[in-house]
Amino acid sequence: MSTHYSIPDLIDSHRLSPFQWRVFALCFFVAILDGFDTQAIAFTGPSIIQAFGLSAGALAPILTAGIVGMVLGAMGLGLMGDKFGRRPTIIGSVALFGVASLATAFAQTTEQILLLRFIAGLGMGGATPVVLSLAAEYGSARHRGTIMTTVLLGLPAGAILGGLLAAKMLPSIGWQGIFAVGGIVPLILLVVLLFALPESLYFLTRRRADGSRGKINRIVGKITGRQPAADTTYSVPEMDVKTRVTSLFASGLARNTLGIWTIYLFNWIAWFMFLSWLPTVLKATGLPADQAPMGTVAVNAVFVVCAIPLSIILPKINTRLLLLMLFVFGIVLCLGLANSASNWTLVFILAGCAGLGIGGQQIVLNYMVAQAYPTALRATATGWAIALGRVGAIIGSASGGWFLEHGGPSGYYLALAVPLVIAAAGLMIIRPQADTVQGRPLSVH
Repeated sequence: MSTHYSIPDLIDSHRLSPFQWRVFALCFFVAILDGFDTQAIAFTGPSIIQAFGLSAGALAPILTAGIVGMVLGAMGLGLMGDKFGRRPTIIGSVALFGVASLATAFAQTTEQILLLRFIAGLGMGGATPVVLSLAAEYGSARHRGTIMTTVLLGLPAGAILGGLLAAKMLPSIGWQGIFAVGGIVPLILLVVLLFALPESLYFLTRRRADGSRGKINRIVGKITGRQPAADTTYSVPEMDVKTRVTSLFASGLARNTLGIWTIYLFNWIAWFMFLSWLPTVLKATGLPADQAPMGTVAVNAVFVVCAIPLSIILPKINTRLLLLMLFVFGIVLCLGLANSASNWTLVFILAGCAGLGIGGQQIVLNYMVAQAYPTALRATATGWAIALGRVGAIIGSASGGWFLEHGGPSGYYLALAVPLVIAAAGLMIIRPQADTVQGRPLSVH
């Protein structure tokens, strides 16, 4: 009689193996390069404006093109990850944004940059959700939240590395050199992924294709340290039936849905308006172009430093109160930046703190969804909330230049406070459900 294993039980019953740590590391490296290339246009924006003689507002379509690509990439490549596997989708995503970023270094017109940023966005948008899924599927239940948070921190870590590189090397290698690095390094990683990245055990088990059992046996042997018998069988929980989107507005949930969508939409407007335009705003305030990327470094450094402590304290405190405090903090920071002029020490302190006051909400919001919806609707609610957030990212990236042109740096910072106020208002109308578990994070697959 053959031995049978449930994949989740098998992973949960064993300590994390070196093989699993390798998977997490590869996912983290993909996220780092994703974060680098996502923010590359922010680092190089001031130089591109100068090189092509553009107004600040003329950079907006290029910024927006990348985010539109990310939205479509997350939707399309996410589906491909479920249909064709995590491994080929991750490899394809890295190849897509690596080649497009390298090609951007040779662009001769802003139209070419816009098109290439859209193509890179497809790969960047597709990579993040799939590497998170792969990391979650190789992590045990007790470590899954920490693993996913750590992999996700690769995005701001990549932004930090890019900002440091831009600050040190932009004068010598130019904006083209930044994109060349953002293309060559992912293509080097692509070779490593081809040889070292495994497929998801969950996907292999569900597919039940010829040859899958042999692949599963080899992977299980690396996880457990014992090679299973050739006739060993495996199973995974069946996929839940998808809940209709209209259910988010039924059974008294319309109020929560309106509040959640409002928060995601307007918080992402503020966050991406801030991330995308900060180097350009600092240059407009008088900071030398080669130092402007350091603002992004400060923001992402604070975000990274605060992420783990926030994830630790969330189960122990009232998340609605924490979000409200973060929004108030962010609004105060915006007012402070609007009145900081060229006091660079104060500007960088306030901008760095905005990594918590404007970006810290991203870490807390999954917990808020867990409290606001019953268990059966949490995945659907989270997916649609993130989609609204992506729309906000497009609006924020597209509108920053307009506020900078018409209001100057002070007007731009004041404008950032408006979506934060609206997001805080959305928080006020949410009513947590009685059957939710305090502080339990969502795992979005």
